[in-house]
Amino acid sequence: MKQLLSSAALLAAVTATPALADAELYRLDASHSQIVFSWNHLGLSTTYGMFSGFEGEIMFDADDPASSSVSVSMPTTSMFTGWEARTAHMLGEDFFAASDDDMITFVSTGIEVTGDDTALITGDLTIGDTTQEVVLDATLNSAGPSPLPQMNGALVAGFDATTTLSRTAFGLSAFTPFVGDEVNVMISVEAIRAADMES
Repeated sequence: MKQLLSSAALLAAVTATPALADAELYRLDASHSQIVFSWNHLGLSTTYGMFSGFEGEIMFDADDPASSSVSVSMPTTSMFTGWEARTAHMLGEDFFAASDDDMITFVSTGIEVTGDDTALITGDLTIGDTTQEVVLDATLNSAGPSPLPQMNGALVAGFDATTTLSRTAFGLSAFTPFVGDEVNVMISVEAIRAADMES
C-alpha cells in the first residue's frame, strides 16, 4: 500500500490549506466511493480486498487544482475481502491487529497537476502506528451539476486514482516473500458540494 489515494488532482482536505477564495468544500459520497486493493498470493493468484462507506472531505478548487486538498479516514475493521476467515486473519495479529477504534487515514500535503484532468497527489498515509508519504496518480472523471433529477442540480465531482504500496513499510510483513509485498490500490470516489447537501 504505498500510494493510496491517487484520484484527487483536485481533491481537498479541510485540514491542509487555509481559506482559498475559489475552493469549495465537498464531502465524499460514501455510497459511491470505494478503495480496492490486491496482492499476489504464492505466485498463483491475485487476491482482492476493499474498503467502502468511508468518510472524506475535499477542498476543491476547479480553477487552481494544485491548491486543492483531501482528507480521508476509514475504520480498519471495515475491510472486506469476500471470505470471512481471510478478513478475520488480516485483521488479526499476523497483519493489522486492528481494534474497533483503529482508523486508516490519508491527508494530502501537495498536488502536482500533470494534465488537464490529471495530477499527482502527495500525502501522509497512516496505518496503525506507522505514517508514510505516498503519491496517488489521480484523474478527474467529471465535475459539474449532477444529472440526476433528485439531486436538484447539486455540484458533484468524480475521481479515480491508483497507487502501489509496500506493506512491509507499514509493518505488515507476515509471510513475505510468499505473499507479495506490493499492494496495488485502485480508488474511485464521488463527492458532493457540502453547500448543496445542506440546502
